[in-house]
Amino acid sequence: MNLGSKDLIPVDHAKTLDGLFLRRIERSPERPAYRYFERDQGWRVLTWREMGDRVALWRQALAGESLEIGDRVAMLLRNGPEWVLFDQAALSLGLVTVPLYTDDRPDNAAYILEDAAVKVLLIQDAGRWKRLAEAIGDSPWPQRVIILESGPAANELAAHDTRVRVAASWLSDRAPPLSRRDGDPHALATIVYTSGTTGRPKGVMLSHQNILTNAHAVLRLVDVYSEDLFLSFLPLSHMLERTAGYYLPMMAGATVAYARSVAQLAEDLQRIRPTVIIAVPRIFERIYRRIDDQLQARPAPVRWLFRLAVASGWRAFLREQGRAGWHLCLLLWPFLKRQVGAPVLQKLGGRLRAAVSGGAPLPIGVARTFIGLGLPLIQGYGLTETSPVISFNPLDDNLPESVGVPIPGVEVRLGDHDELLVKGENLMQGYWNDPEATARVMTHDGWLHTGDRARIQDGHLFITGRIKDILVLSNGEKVSPADLEIAIGLDPLFDQVMVVGEGQSYLSAILVLNADLWPGIAQEHGLDPNLAESLHDAQLHKNLIKRIRLALSDFPGYTKIRRVTLTLEPWSIENGLLTPTMKIKRNRIIEHHAAAIASMYGGDAQRPA
Repeated sequence: MNLGSKDLIPVDHAKTLDGLFLRRIERSPERPAYRYFERDQGWRVLTWREMGDRVALWRQALAGESLEIGDRVAMLLRNGPEWVLFDQAALSLGLVTVPLYTDDRPDNAAYILEDAAVKVLLIQDAGRWKRLAEAIGDSPWPQRVIILESGPAANELAAHDTRVRVAASWLSDRAPPLSRRDGDPHALATIVYTSGTTGRPKGVMLSHQNILTNAHAVLRLVDVYSEDLFLSFLPLSHMLERTAGYYLPMMAGATVAYARSVAQLAEDLQRIRPTVIIAVPRIFERIYRRIDDQLQARPAPVRWLFRLAVASGWRAFLREQGRAGWHLCLLLWPFLKRQVGAPVLQKLGGRLRAAVSGGAPLPIGVARTFIGLGLPLIQGYGLTETSPVISFNPLDDNLPESVGVPIPGVEVRLGDHDELLVKGENLMQGYWNDPEATARVMTHDGWLHTGDRARIQDGHLFITGRIKDILVLSNGEKVSPADLEIAIGLDPLFDQVMVVGEGQSYLSAILVLNADLWPGIAQEHGLDPNLAESLHDAQLHKNLIKRIRLALSDFPGYTKIRRVTLTLEPWSIENGLLTPTMKIKRNRIIEHHAAAIASMYGGDAQRPA
């Protein structure tokens, strides 16, 4: 029997997302559902039955707010059981949930609350509500605000604002047990606002059926057991974490543990010892950089042994995948895996069956290193508009350079300019309040324009760049800046990178330097790290350009970076240069650095070398 599907709840049994929750309680009431950390009590566990009892209390409280089916309610919360409690309570009443990013700018959150006409908002703490209230101003939305964390500040706000309540006093003391409702699977379940790199975010409308079929399709390609333990640290406001790290484990009966914070992730990995993690490439890149930094301080024989371990492990991986034959180095792999690979994997808990990377391209060098050390690392691809998974690499057909194979029920084809088009039950209903934007991305016969360039080879998808982000040089050469930025960004000196050069004869780069490494680099060049003019030193620029060319040695000659702009000012959500999902806003950054970019392309002193 396939253990992975033994306890799987079929889509037609669940019907709706709240129906899925009830089915799970019926199937495994006493099994652990969630693990979470409380300051005074340490790590705690909630069973599915206990979760059901708590959802009933939240449902009762929401029912007292005079809401109608289809009304929107929002949550601005850190990951934790309360996120699930509020989501499930709202869904069980036929309400539509609108997740907000905890790190988003208040003006963006205020725009979403008004655009969606959110009636009830559950927010983490009093401080967040104070900041958000200033941005909301006189808007009538939300009509009710529930502050999750109690305390003097929250109580004071509740005393002076009739729309504010503290969760502890708002929640019901008792409630009737949850019961199944005859919900429409195709009804709107959630509006998820995309963190667009240009303009205001758009509200993606997803139904219960969209999300349920997406989670189920993924489970047809990968086994998830009831004994599995997921560690959740990507924000639940992100559809990748919500579908793959919340609804999917519920469908399979697995347990989810909520990490305390990204800063405490290393410690939580050791404590929780998960079997599955879902992360963005940035997490794997940070670990990769840390390993590389530590290696540089070790003797040459240690560095050689590490490289040999990665090469041997990679060869073993290729052989297991049926893509390479036997090699002499495979004799060394069991020893190297035990002596080199195992200590690294122990820092990730030592029990990982699958580490999933999504949300952005995973550098092949990073993937090769982790896979070479024995980590089952797989990359996937999707969009908020597709609930979100379009494709991923199964463990037994893992081609790390690709974003995997389309999941069952999803059709893909290439359109004009090799744009990837997608069709399936996971496609959104459209953009909230924006039929024109919907019409621009969805065809009359049900295909979605992803905006990504791709190629399809041996059943695998390869994303080659964004249609809009492609830079066209004056000689007609087309360049995908994202590929170059990933390669340059692997250097620990460069925290953030953006390549520019549209319509120019050569490429340049804007580089945000690592503030910790900058003083050492400055001193090596005889510069004062505290002086702004040090960032403009010609010899420094020349040496860094050489460093970048080494990083881009495998790219075509026309992709060389000829000029750089250096800055110590990070691009952040707060200054409007990053989206909440940590994607750079290219147009905003170009505006922000307009003078520097003009300088890189103007005057005799700036002619390419």
